[in-house]
Amino acid sequence: MTAKKRLTIALERYDRHFPFFDQTVTPPEGFEFNVLQVGQSVTLRDGTRRHSRMLDDKEFDIGEFSMSSYLMAKQRGMAITGVPIFPRRLFSLSQMFVPPDSGIEHPRDLIGKKVALSSFQTTLSLLAKGDLKFEYGVPWEEIKWLVTTEEKVKFEKKPGVSIEPLRKNDDLGDLMERGEIDALFFPHPPHSILSGKKKARRLFPDTKVEELRYFRKYGYFPIMHILAMSEEIVAREPSLPKAIMKCYAQANELSAGYFADPGWSRLVWGRHYFEEERALLGADPWPIGLKANYKNLKRFIEYSYDQNLLDSRISVESLFPKEVLDT
Repeated sequence: MTAKKRLTIALERYDRHFPFFDQTVTPPEGFEFNVLQVGQSVTLRDGTRRHSRMLDDKEFDIGEFSMSSYLMAKQRGMAITGVPIFPRRLFSLSQMFVPPDSGIEHPRDLIGKKVALSSFQTTLSLLAKGDLKFEYGVPWEEIKWLVTTEEKVKFEKKPGVSIEPLRKNDDLGDLMERGEIDALFFPHPPHSILSGKKKARRLFPDTKVEELRYFRKYGYFPIMHILAMSEEIVAREPSLPKAIMKCYAQANELSAGYFADPGWSRLVWGRHYFEEERALLGADPWPIGLKANYKNLKRFIEYSYDQNLLDSRISVESLFPKEVLDT
């Protein structure tokens, strides 16, 4: 009996990934998964720094990866390739926080202000800056950006743009309370804010209404992460990207089925939320494949180019191996 080839795959602990962790998803024929629970900004069972461990250390065969850094890595010819699977998505509008008593009521009020980000190229940062400029007419170039982490892929900032590092041990809630920053755009707000110890409010008072408007206008839930693969393994196993897409489709179906049990989630009205979301956003705001995500990806490329993270515009097709271009 031929031994199965092992694929090491590094993922976050999302509900849509549970079928990988509990082995209810079927691996591609001839393969088995070694599934690691690896965080990026938080430490999980198998550690942290998922993106740099994937890109620089080449520790994983497959890994959840920053969409923004992936665009930059592809243009620079780094040995990584993607599959049109997008395991993390967020609207930027829910991730914009300001002091509760500030006079910041509209995105235009951020002009000239100091705004904290994880890094300039973090996907949420990229999306938020692009949305400010192209959706609300607020030039991100006229905001002072303060970052908490180093950039994963090097780039030259636009002339005249202000990007400065924050001190590593500073708590963003404290900085906001002291007026040293005027806002923060973060997918993981600091514990001091989440716990209520430090006060903050979202910039948009009703983000659900605003994000639903955004979704209906553009027709998609914005991508944050892509599933990336080692370029070497794709060259050796060209059928693997499509096979992994089938695994993800199965995992999506299994995880959606969890909500058939109204007691599955610890949220009291979890099933209600599930039904409401389907009514508002359709059966699947998490589509797999190139065609269903083409407009979403094209907009990301435009944002990245505008922010000098890309040296030139690149095609959506150049992001993926030829075997998945028909998906």
